[in-house]
Amino acid sequence: MFRAPIRRMATTARQSLKIGLIPADGIGKEVIPAARTVLEALGSDIPRLEFVPLLAGWEVFIRNGTALPHETVDALRECDGALFGAVSSPSRRVTGYSSPIVALRKELDLYANVRPVVSVAPNPEDKPAVDLVVVRENTECLYVKQEQLSNTENGKEARATRLITERASRRIGKMAFEIALGRPRKQVTIIHKSNVLSVTDGLFRETIRQVPAEANGRYDSVKLEEQIVDSAVYRLFREPQIYDVMVAPNLYGDIISDAAAALVGSLGLVPSVNAGDNFFMGEPVHGSAPDIEGKGIANPLAAIRSAALMLRFQGHTTGADRIDRAVDQVIREGQVLTPDLGGKSSTDDVLNAVLKKL
Repeated sequence: MFRAPIRRMATTARQSLKIGLIPADGIGKEVIPAARTVLEALGSDIPRLEFVPLLAGWEVFIRNGTALPHETVDALRECDGALFGAVSSPSRRVTGYSSPIVALRKELDLYANVRPVVSVAPNPEDKPAVDLVVVRENTECLYVKQEQLSNTENGKEARATRLITERASRRIGKMAFEIALGRPRKQVTIIHKSNVLSVTDGLFRETIRQVPAEANGRYDSVKLEEQIVDSAVYRLFREPQIYDVMVAPNLYGDIISDAAAALVGSLGLVPSVNAGDNFFMGEPVHGSAPDIEGKGIANPLAAIRSAALMLRFQGHTTGADRIDRAVDQVIREGQVLTPDLGGKSSTDDVLNAVLKKL
């Protein structure tokens, strides 16, 4: 079972939890309410809950001209945590539009996107075939969105700035090592392409390799490996068992974690948490899935697991454990599954199955 970094206990002693809810676009409006219902079912295992509905996303941009209202950011600063659904960012350039989830990560300094990818063993006593965590740097790389388009004698030319800093690389490295400390294998693999991008990926790689030396022996029990990103993707599909904690720059981490979801059956199963030092926002890895929006067949398990992950980072492990056990039981039994997993059940059917297991 995934365990949050040992130092992540910021809200454990609170009498109440104020949680911002940002369904955003598409099936986010279906799976975030399901996650809320599961949180409410935990009762006294977590502090008293207060939910704050908030707006963001493409649909909000169409209506109001901004994808991330200032009111949403201000409200989140008063919350203890949040759940974000999914966003329908257009693939074409739209003047004035910028992804709200990327902006939120920067506004709240949620510098780590932590994505556990764990299969469910048929027997609860057996080890899962896949059990890894992708720790993705959340604020830099090509996602700084500094792009330029110019006209040249050879036609249009597009350029993008890729930003890698020592500060961001060091703190994402520390996050990866902290997570590895709480896992049986205690292994961190740096994912990079420094054989080609020797300056940017070189800085990322070298900075993380220095993390243990600066920790006064704290990470002596953690084995450090590294892998070129293209080779890492190949080996991820061929032998996923070799990986424990994978730490990567923003773009590589995004791609690797989505690819890893194929190993456990569906993006609809994979949760994540956007983590800062004192604020944690759960976010299912899947997108807004406009093709199934409104049909009532969206898989809510990634959102439910993301709620559990948020609780775990806040230090509320009892409630998180209950959710994870209930979800695992539903998957293991295989009787109530949405179409993405080969079933015929609805979103509400799966939610009710999880509630019964709770």
